[in-house]
Amino acid sequence: MSTLDLMKELHRDKGGKIVLLVMDGLGGLPIEPGGPTELEAARTPNMDKLAAEGSLGQIIPVAPGVTPGSGPAHLALFGYDPLSHVVGRGVLEATGVGLRVNKGDVAARGNFCTVDPHGLIMDRRAGRIATDEAAPLVEKLRSIEIPGVAIELRHVREYRFAVVMRGDELQSAIEDTDPQQTGVAPLPALAIEPGSQKTAELFNMWIERAREMLSDQSKANALTLRGFSSDPALPPFPEIYGLRASCVAVYPMYQGVAALVGMQVEEFEGETPADEFSAVAAGWDKFDFFFVHIKKTDSRGEDGDFNAKARVIESVDAALPRLLDLKPDVLAITGDHSTPARLRVHSWHPVPFLLWAPATVRADDRRGFGESNCSGGGLGTFPSREIMSLLMAHAGRLEKYGA
Repeated sequence: MSTLDLMKELHRDKGGKIVLLVMDGLGGLPIEPGGPTELEAARTPNMDKLAAEGSLGQIIPVAPGVTPGSGPAHLALFGYDPLSHVVGRGVLEATGVGLRVNKGDVAARGNFCTVDPHGLIMDRRAGRIATDEAAPLVEKLRSIEIPGVAIELRHVREYRFAVVMRGDELQSAIEDTDPQQTGVAPLPALAIEPGSQKTAELFNMWIERAREMLSDQSKANALTLRGFSSDPALPPFPEIYGLRASCVAVYPMYQGVAALVGMQVEEFEGETPADEFSAVAAGWDKFDFFFVHIKKTDSRGEDGDFNAKARVIESVDAALPRLLDLKPDVLAITGDHSTPARLRVHSWHPVPFLLWAPATVRADDRRGFGESNCSGGGLGTFPSREIMSLLMAHAGRLEKYGA
């Protein structure tokens, strides 16, 4: 029996309210040996108080030493084994902006990029081109027609867009065209399996026409595609856990992963932590479980800006009383993966985890929220996919297993 099957068997329909607060890319590294991480450098009196009242640990998103992408890292947070339930970035981005990805469709996440006169990538994100500059380019690319297939595009945010190809006998086993480095040319779409050769060729035709259309742009004069994927047919989160589940997230990709597992994505104004916590408050009576996602910790880590990442963490802490005023029965604060500013990319390092459940938690001797404290916390080090059973138990939502 899988853990998901166990949760489906044991869950109770009544119990306490759960908040899972995810600061994307939360885990970090010191800039200098012996120094603080971004989380440890940030001033976080509210999180430190929760740490003193609760219990700490650290989570492993996929496996020790394995650097996770955002999709598998979030699936693991929701209790899905990311090695058994594989979801591509493309379907997450597409679903997040309202594009349906049906069985047989192939979705990809697109990045506008900047190339030099020789076709070599100078900036993988086109200078983080503004949304009002990028959206008209996506609209322009919608005019491209490829015989035998229908192609739907939608702008996501800044330099990102989603593309979905629909047609007969399409398969998604295709390598990314983003080489993940500058100074080299974008890669062609290459089939990983023979059955995807036709689809790769169709995408290459579309890419070539798109590049011709973008050639007169100063920043977004080329593009790359990542995460070719189709509908993963995931078992629904509400059925597994018996929870009315809400997603409060600013970025579409994280709305996408929540929607794929069956959470209700909430619409709200603004994009600050305070705005997100107000959205939780607005839906408090309608839901049992709240997934709240903070993106900019990851963005500032990828920028290599240690101090800016610390400031994002401080902004979350400053807004936290708004969330605590709701009196959740269980609050977990963590990240999906680590994104140390020192490395500028996702990393394999364990992620800090804080569990606060006043009625049931077994408090440890840690007094602050940070990597060093979490590494010695009472919860120890455990897989991300075990978080949900822990939260369900503390919320009084699990029956006893066995006689």
